[in-house]
Amino acid sequence: MAMLLREALGESLRRVRTQQGRTLREVSTGARVSLGYLSEVERGQKEASSELLAAICDALDVEIADLLLDVGNAMRPEETMRPAEPVAAEAADTALSATKVVIPAPSGHRETAALAAA
Repeated sequence: MAMLLREALGESLRRVRTQQGRTLREVSTGARVSLGYLSEVERGQKEASSELLAAICDALDVEIADLLLDVGNAMRPEETMRPAEPVAAEAADTALSATKVVIPAPSGHRETAALAAA
């Protein structure tokens, strides 16, 4: 069975909290949520609302976008994981090598344009 979003969110939140060496009590106080509820969120037993998720991220001093990126990576099946940077760099190189920019000469400068073309 695929991992549920609430489970992945809980794992990421717990990982951040423990890496910071913080207790459930410290984070729950900072987020203004009960210790028991935060524990259930971390264990993936409760769905956190967007407001609660924002409050927990604020208490952990972590950007919600960074947390969601971590969750997305955790939920992606391993066989579909691939590095995004090299693919984007290859596409940019291909686009740049196939692109030509033509700048027309200003009117009245036909002789200069003819010399530049030669």
